[in-house]
Amino acid sequence: MAMKAEEIERLIAEGLPGAEIEIRDLAGDGDHYAAKVVAPQFKGKTRVAQHKLVYDALGGRMGGELHALQLTTEAPN
Repeated sequence: MAMKAEEIERLIAEGLPGAEIEIRDLAGDGDHYAAKVVAPQFKGKTRVAQHKLVYDALGGRMGGELHALQLTTEAPN
């Protein structure tokens, strides 16, 4: 079952309070998304650690309900 962009955004926002989140459906199929997440929790963390925080916020849905997520992450300036 595919996830809606709004659900992805909600889960990330709940897991990373204060984050700025942009979600795009890459293929129009509800299975392939791109997300840009700018969150204060990323400050001082490696890109891998930043991505892990996003995956943790998604609660294990990657690879199941959410097939593919292209991530761009950064700490705010």
